[in-house]
Amino acid sequence: MSVDQVLMAESFVVHGRDEGGPFVLVSDHAGRAIPPELGDLGLSAQERARHIGWDIGIDGVGRKLADLLPAVLIEQVYSRLVIDCNRAPGHPTSIVQVSDGTTVPRNQNISAQDRAWREQTILHPYHARIRQELDAHVAAGRQTVVVALHSFTPSMHGKQRPWHAGLLHNHDSRLARIMIALLQKAGLVVGDNEPYALTDTSDYTIPQHGEQRELPHIEIEIRQDLIADDAGQTEWANRLARVLPQAWQQFCEQYGESA
Repeated sequence: MSVDQVLMAESFVVHGRDEGGPFVLVSDHAGRAIPPELGDLGLSAQERARHIGWDIGIDGVGRKLADLLPAVLIEQVYSRLVIDCNRAPGHPTSIVQVSDGTTVPRNQNISAQDRAWREQTILHPYHARIRQELDAHVAAGRQTVVVALHSFTPSMHGKQRPWHAGLLHNHDSRLARIMIALLQKAGLVVGDNEPYALTDTSDYTIPQHGEQRELPHIEIEIRQDLIADDAGQTEWANRLARVLPQAWQQFCEQYGESA
């Protein structure tokens, strides 16, 4: 699909344009909107703006990166406090009751009907749009790489996180290991499955759209203080726009794919 401008849908935004490259960008936690039906979830604006509500800075990185590659970016627009689109339906942390010490009043003892409504309104349409994009790539016989973009808070539970970025992987680590080496060569401190590890149950997007489809994939985490402003977002978008094609070229050379 060719997209020349931002398109709004009920639960996602599509940004960028497809000019034939391999990359499909997805961002599960780019937004912090809340459906009017849920009010403010019982939280202050300050709480909703914290890292518990969204991946701070990744919206700017993702959109700039989509323009630079260029590539299509599919962003989730709703807060992860409403429903986490990187969790399987029914997962214990799909709709959190407490996040990093903050109780979410509107998420306490929610009904099965409320849960189903959030899944049908937000989770499923977002992932359906990702499947649509990937289906189009595969049907055209194109090489396709799923790139999931995230950011992480600089400290958690009183512990500082030293990594500038982290690369997450599970059953297929090939592209992640190439990216780790390239970023380390550039002088960055890079986490290998840090600060989180990608597993069959902790994540949903990469297992669904990368692993199950047997598509090359990568999940990138960037520390939020490095991308909190426009300058940082531009710096990281430029970096990834250089390194991702380099990593894909190396992947093709090592594993016999066609770049």
